[in-house]
Amino acid sequence: MNFFVEQWPLITVAIAIILLLVLIMGFKLNTFIALIITAFTTALLLGMPLDKVVVTVETGMGGTLGHIALIFGLGAMLGKLLADGGGATRIANTLINRFGLKNIQWAVVIASFIIGIALFFEVGLVLLIPIVYTIAKETKLPALHLGIPMAAALSVTHGFLPPHPGPVLIAKEYGANLGEVLLYGFIVGVPVAIIAGPVFNKLAKKIAPTAFTKEGDISSLGKNVHFKLEDTPGFGISTLTALFPVILMLMATIVKLIVGAQNITPGNGIKALYLLGDASTAMLLSIIFAIFTMGLGRKRPMKDVMQSVTDAIYPIGMMLLIIGAGGAFKQVLIDGGVGKHVETLFTHSDFSPIILAWLVAAVLRIALGSATVAAISTTGIIIPLLAASDVNVALVVLATGAGSVIASHVNDAGFWMFKEYFGLSVKETLLTWTLLETIISVTGLIFILLLSMFV
Repeated sequence: MNFFVEQWPLITVAIAIILLLVLIMGFKLNTFIALIITAFTTALLLGMPLDKVVVTVETGMGGTLGHIALIFGLGAMLGKLLADGGGATRIANTLINRFGLKNIQWAVVIASFIIGIALFFEVGLVLLIPIVYTIAKETKLPALHLGIPMAAALSVTHGFLPPHPGPVLIAKEYGANLGEVLLYGFIVGVPVAIIAGPVFNKLAKKIAPTAFTKEGDISSLGKNVHFKLEDTPGFGISTLTALFPVILMLMATIVKLIVGAQNITPGNGIKALYLLGDASTAMLLSIIFAIFTMGLGRKRPMKDVMQSVTDAIYPIGMMLLIIGAGGAFKQVLIDGGVGKHVETLFTHSDFSPIILAWLVAAVLRIALGSATVAAISTTGIIIPLLAASDVNVALVVLATGAGSVIASHVNDAGFWMFKEYFGLSVKETLLTWTLLETIISVTGLIFILLLSMFV
């Protein structure tokens, strides 16, 4: 009985996860509504004062969206401008033409990685799959031969690199510098994308050979803008537009690291660079830049360019609400004492916050399906541990992101998208997509742990 009382915070978390699963999978409730119900129920189970429950939920939702909405919204706009202006098409086709048939997988990985930085996972998938199918037909290669490298690169950028919602969200909650997350995310993400893409592709052909004979159905992607290559912007300007926010953030981060190492007092010039490299400023400047490079400079009317900006926001409205609800659930876990309880359990242990963050996120991802919900729920448990640890917080962000992409299966929308687009059976999808996501997660953790020895 004492054990039951002592461990009630953790038992409550288990009940909350089961409740969330039942609401989403059993009752088919919208994820946002299910998360809000779970947040309120968890608050009551943890014995929070009744007059504090609503305040905690509102604080969690507002605090999370206050920072996220700006970067998330601007990121969606940048991706849409790149897609509608033909920049993404130019990047993909140029790299594929230059690498040739023999190295086409590498071309797909690099193109998807660059495009994946600017475009959210689902948008990148919808944009790149028709290109992959066209190239597959022209080269007489199986669609999945190119699909695995593409999915690997998109998934890595989604899990590790700002301005994607997961890394931005986790960094905000942990108080990590986004530029550092981006820098370390590149160091980890590049080898992970190679291992999960071209390297894993060879194994996938052996364990699921029938998957490489299938013809998928991309009719559900609807009307796609098709560009003649000569009607698209140049490769250089397209790549610069996609990477513009990354360049600004990395410049500021590198300067910040040098200033810190040399104990230099930042002057106004350095502070101005910090402002330019802040994620919100970098994204805003990137939008202004893209309006010209992907719009006005291409003789597109301002009305059409602004329509792209407007269209970018509609698909992310519900995602913003889900992220906000996840923030509410996270705040309930913290204010309800779950975080403190976990901190007490691990204060005198040698258990690394990096491994714990990955483990918690992985368990939640397998149970809940959503990488974003798994990531934000993890933060409520891990945050109290960070104060008592000297671990690099940016690496804990990446570890949480790595854990949150593991083992995508039947409760994840990405699983079904991949299955349908490539015409696979459930078994074939588990042997390709699910295994691919697991490789990203596990190899990501290994590289993060290796990096932690040096930073």
